Amino acid sequence: MDWSRYTFRSRWLLPADPAAVYAVLADVEHYPAWWPQVREVRRIDETSGTLRIRSLLPYDLTVTLRQDRRDPVAGVLRARLSGDMDGVATWRLTADRDGTLVRFEQHVVVAKPLLRRLAVPGRPFFRANHALMMRAGRRGLRAALAPAAPAV
Repeated sequence: MDWSRYTFRSRWLLPADPAAVYAVLADVEHYPAWWPQVREVRRIDETSGTLRIRSLLPYDLTVTLRQDRRDPVAGVLRARLSGDMDGVATWRLTADRDGTLVRFEQHVVVAKPLLRRLAVPGRPFFRANHALMMRAGRRGLRAALAPAAPAV
């Protein structure tokens, strides 16, 4: 087994229309506004950019995303990742009676040398770190989709 390989899956049920959820997820440049662990996004061109990510553990990951599927009708966003992690990340959205079911799936190989060296003893911590990041992302996205309070 290659201890530097990871598959992460998350499911979020959000009380919002799939088109609204898709629009926010497709706008990667603005992730830092609602997802605290996405510290910085630098656009490269119309379909790619570099993200700097940091969750609970004291290290940053820098990843370049290259969009390879953007299908609002099917509710799919997929990007190839390179940098400190290599692989693919996919968002799949489906209408649910209460809003939108969001499924996130990521298949990556960690390339950052320190994380590769710590692959075996650090694996449970890396998984927990990712889970915390995804929980914060769900909370942030839910807040970003909430209707604005009326001005008083």
